[in-house]
Amino acid sequence: MKRAKALARLNGRMLHTYSRRTTAALRAALPLRLALPHLEPVLALNVGKEVEKDTLVILRAGETGNIDASDQEAILTHLMLATKEIDRQFLARVGDFPVEIVVRYDEIVPIRARRIKLLHDAALKVFAAGAGRLRLRGALQACYSRDEFAQLLYELFRLYAEETRSLSRSVRLPRPLVPLREIIAQELLNVMLRVAWSLAKEIAAASCPAQAPPRNPGPD
Repeated sequence: MKRAKALARLNGRMLHTYSRRTTAALRAALPLRLALPHLEPVLALNVGKEVEKDTLVILRAGETGNIDASDQEAILTHLMLATKEIDRQFLARVGDFPVEIVVRYDEIVPIRARRIKLLHDAALKVFAAGAGRLRLRGALQACYSRDEFAQLLYELFRLYAEETRSLSRSVRLPRPLVPLREIIAQELLNVMLRVAWSLAKEIAAASCPAQAPPRNPGPD
């Protein structure tokens, strides 16, 4: 469970960094710069919600150990239901802000299901590395090359971004911006994807140093 908590903390730091860099990038993008005063409070609250959901998934993986396919399906179903309770708490907090949010589950559930499964599978893999005896950094390096870890992170960030785009489409905007709602949502996704790839490579480089090239065999 110690490694599960460490992984959850690492994941939380990554998501907060992703959110901060996204907001910084949005300030330079039109029409997002015009919409940012209305999006930023939601983005700031949303990252806390996503960290809470991911922590739930990671800690559940830390409790699970070896499971068969039917057990995993039941766990993932339970996790999906638990994330909806986190959504309800999020909506209650958002109610104190001058914004209106609707969680579009018809769009979000398939995206969230993929993200929960990807994160749960990755956590199980890391916790099993070295028969559970490696520290978190060593376990990550045992499981993933730098490129593999960057791709995993990018995919998790991408799914986060897809869900955020859906959420952004329900933010109340000033009347002049309402006709631009879909453009704003798509540009938000575009910005988040650009930030995601850059950040994924940066984190992977720090977490999984490149393997040294094989030595040329010398003379006998």
